[in-house]
This record gives sequence, C-alpha cells and structure tokens, in this order.
Amino acid sequence: MFRYFENLVDPYVGYEQTDTPPRKLWPFLRDYLKPFRKVMLIAGVLKMGVAFGEVLLIWYVARIVDLLASGAPEQILPEHGVEFTLAALWVLVLRTIVGATDMALLHNTILPNLGSLIRWRSHRHVLRQSVGWFENDFAGRIANRIMQTPPAAGEAVFQVLDAAAFFITTLIGALVLMSNFDLRLVIPLVLWILAYLLLMLWTIKRAGPASKASSDARSAITGRVVDSYSNIHSVKMFAHHDREEAYAQEAIETARQTFMREMRIVTIMDLSLTFLNGVMIVAVAALAVGLWINGMMTEGMVAAALTMALRLNNMTYWIMWAMTNLVQNLGVVAEGMETIAQPVTLVDDTGAQPLLPGPGRIELQALSHHYGRGSGGLDDITLTIEPGEKIGLVGRSGGGKSTLLKLLLRFYDAESGRILIDGQDVSAVTQDSLRSRIGMVQQDSALLHRSVRDNLLYGRPDAEEAQIIEAAKQAQAHDFILDLEDPQGRRGYDAHVGERGVKLSGGQRQRVTLARVMLKDAPILLLDEATSALDSEVEAAIQDTLYGMMQGKTVIAIAHRLSTIAQMDRILVMEAGRIVEQGSHDALLAQGGLYASFWARQSGGFMDPDHEAAE
Repeated sequence: MFRYFENLVDPYVGYEQTDTPPRKLWPFLRDYLKPFRKVMLIAGVLKMGVAFGEVLLIWYVARIVDLLASGAPEQILPEHGVEFTLAALWVLVLRTIVGATDMALLHNTILPNLGSLIRWRSHRHVLRQSVGWFENDFAGRIANRIMQTPPAAGEAVFQVLDAAAFFITTLIGALVLMSNFDLRLVIPLVLWILAYLLLMLWTIKRAGPASKASSDARSAITGRVVDSYSNIHSVKMFAHHDREEAYAQEAIETARQTFMREMRIVTIMDLSLTFLNGVMIVAVAALAVGLWINGMMTEGMVAAALTMALRLNNMTYWIMWAMTNLVQNLGVVAEGMETIAQPVTLVDDTGAQPLLPGPGRIELQALSHHYGRGSGGLDDITLTIEPGEKIGLVGRSGGGKSTLLKLLLRFYDAESGRILIDGQDVSAVTQDSLRSRIGMVQQDSALLHRSVRDNLLYGRPDAEEAQIIEAAKQAQAHDFILDLEDPQGRRGYDAHVGERGVKLSGGQRQRVTLARVMLKDAPILLLDEATSALDSEVEAAIQDTLYGMMQGKTVIAIAHRLSTIAQMDRILVMEAGRIVEQGSHDALLAQGGLYASFWARQSGGFMDPDHEAAE
C-alpha cells in the first residue's frame, strides 16, 4: 500500500529547464507543484470530507442526546438499532478509509516526493551557475538553502492542505450547524471569526518578515561555521580559536535576537487567541442555554453547540500555529529563492553546437576582461598559439595569467574581444564540449570527497582499470595510492580522500590531479603551477612524463618556478594584463628585460615577484 502512494509522483520526472526561474514566491512554487496538482486536488477534497465528517459527528451527538432524552430506554435500540449500526460503520469504516487515504496522499506522496523534486531541480540549477557565481557566495550557505528550502516548501503545502482546508470546511460546517439550530447562534460565531481573522492577519504580517530574518540569520551561522571548518588548518596553524569563536558567536547572537523578536509575536498571538476563544465559548454557551430556557432549543442542540464551540477553541490554536508555521516556512522558501532562483547568466547560446575536433589552434583577438571593475584582469590581448605549440606564462601576481586560462575555459564571458579554438568562437559552442577538449591542472589541486578511483574517473568516466593504474603510475601516484586506507577500512583505489582531498598531502593531491588529466588526454592542456606542490625528487621523476604528456598537444603553462617552463617553445611575460615580452627562454634572457630580471632573482628555482615589485 505504501509503495503505491509513494510512487504516484516521480520526483525526477522530465521538465523544461529554464535559465531564468520565477523570482516571485507563488510562481516559483507553482512551477514545482505542477506534477502534484491532481494529487493535491484529491487530498484537498478528502480533507474537506474529513472535516465535514467531524461536523456531522457533532450533529449526530445532538441527535443521540435528544433521542435519549425523549424516548424510553427500552425502546431506543429496537427503534434505532439499525441507524446506530450504520452510524458506527460510517465512523469505523468510511471515515477511516477517507482519513487514511488523505493522510497517505499527504505523508507518503506529497511530502517525500515534493522535497526530493525541489532539491533535485534546485541542485541541477545551481550546478549550471558559473564559477564566478560560486566565488561570490559561501558554499555552506548555498548548500544550506538547498537543504532547507524543500522541507519548508513541503511543510507549507502540507499546512495548506491539512490545516487550512480542514479549518475552512469546519467553519462553514459550524455556521450551517448553528444556523440550523437557531440563526441567532451564528452572531457570536461570525463576530469571533472576524476577530480571529484579524488576529491571524496581524500575526502573519509580522511573522513573515520575522521568520525570514531568523532564516537569514541561521544561514549566516551556517556560512561562518562551515567557513571555519573548511579552513581548519589555517585556524589551527594561526591558533585563532578565540577569533573563530567570536566570529561564530556574533552570528549566533544575531540569530538569537531575531528569534526572540519572532517569539514575542507568537506570545502576543497566543494570549490574544486565548481571550478571543474565551469570549466565543461564553457567548455561545450563554445564548444556547438562554434559548433552551425559552424552549427554542433542545438539550441535544445545546450539547452540540457547546461541543462545536469547544471544538473550535481547540482547533484555533492548531490552526494559528499552522498558519504561523506556513508563513515561517514561506519565509524560508523566500530566503532560499535568493540562491536557487537566481538566473543562470553564463549560458550556451541558442543553437550552440559542440566544438568540432581540430588540431588545437588558439586565437585571442583584442581580449579584455576586468571582472566588471574597469581594471585588473586582461587588457586588449591579441595572441595566436599554433597547434602543438608550448607556451609558458610568467609575471607578477595579478598580471592576468589565471584570468586568461579562466576565459579559455569560459568560466567567465570576456567583456570584449573573442577567443577562437580551431576557428570556432568559444562563446558560440557548448560549454561541455569546450571543456571536454581542455585538460587542466590547477595550483589548488582539490579533490572530491570520494574514492581515489572516482576522482581519477572524473578525467575519463569510461576508462578501464588498467588505464587508471597506468595513468597513476605515470604521475608517480600508484605506489602511495596502494598504501591508502580510510577510517571505514577502504584501501587503495577505493579509499576516500576526505573533503577537498585533505587526507592526502599537497604533493599526493597534485599527483592524483596530474593522473586525472593524463587519463583525460585532451588536445589542449592548461597547467597552472602544475608541479608547485611537489618536492624536487618527485618533480624530477615525473618531469619527463609531463613533457611526454605535452607531445602533440597545445600547452599553456603558468609557472613561478621558471626552470619548469624554460624548454617551452615560447614564453610570454605578462604585466598589468598585457603581454610585455615574448620569445624563447634564451631570447628573453638576451633581451635583458623583465624576464631576465625574474630569472636573475630566482631563489631555489622560483621567481621572486614581490622583490621585483618592491623596486
């Protein structure tokens, strides 16, 4: 039975992806709720049926009391036994079936599948954002919003279908029941409903912003805590525990203050509701008893009217809390939308085609990019790199070297100019096909928190085990991989490497990264300090392999250790976003310019750009 309801909606059903999701709350939710429309309609109808059944039960209580008061005890069962049996069957069977079906649709169909659908689609959308988008936010806060938004949306839908539908039907039923007894009983009930709605509007108006502020504050805590944990090596190395504690405490105290303001609203609401309910109960009771004294109501009617009033009294606390939770959950959804509903700005052009295979010719035409700041980055670079040519990039930090590589990978769209690969504009081809043709080893050789094998297969998912091992051997990584073991007892290539690969040394991470790129075997190779984390012995051991890997490829390599690029076909010296010198190693030394000064000031094979900049 459970499986039937759980499979009524597929959370991974196909849908039309959009780069610009709705930025307003209701259109945003409506998009996600499309697969659930029929189920929600049925659940709403069933919930109204359950509520109507509760009102009928109260009416039937009145009938039973009147039957008992008006007839002789020995005549009750013979005259009304069949009726009582049918009523019992209705309560035990029909009421149970309707209620169980309604709960199954809510608990087993909507809640688990809606949360999964929102989380899946949100994650897919966020993954399509650009590198620059991720660089402008905390990874912890992004993840927190993806995790918080789905259950909040599910709870909001649940409260609407469960509490709101039930309460509205009950109110309508109560008005009908009271008017059937005596129209005057409707007066205190209507006045109470109006006062209750005013109190609810007052609460919702204030609870919404207060809830959003609390949600923002909680996300800020998560961001700060994750930032500390992600950089735990720096925290320990600089012994800044007190600083991190204070940094987190500031956010925690802000969250406490916002939550206290939220709870003040709840307390005022609760006290006001208690008073309103008391007035309603006293008014209905007094009026019903007065009508009975004057012979206008039966004992059963009085009992039913009082039962209905007490029923509404008990229900209002649940409904008010449900509506408050609804607003709070909508506040969480609204806060999550600030992340998961942001438009994807770096997208494939309409009609973009895959990058066609070619020899690997790269052309930069009047290329400029300043990250929207007007300075820094690249400034009017024009350059042609022939197929198979090996280029070295050197220069001071901030000279534009890494920006050039990021633009080649289309992590950003250039502000002006063009990049052509084999005559094809990178902005006009699909991003995936572009990046599949480029292999890159970065200075920050972070790995996924998965097995060594999974990390290597990122370079080539269809690689066979023998190819994986061969690549690891070429990168001088096979031997240390075989010695790995994680806390769960997984060994060798099955061992997990920890978040960002923290369980490996910097040199070990770099070698796994090199092996991954070797396995990818892309025709264009980008190296950003590819051997910076290796000790001299290991670097010397894989240098021949690295040069062998470069054969037949177009290579752009950034290096501060100038000896690693001295054998390149051409070396480009960058300064303030421009190419100020270019040529072979020997030619640049003969010029006696900036490159020659870097070479002369090397210490242990590294250039000393800070020393140069200070002069």
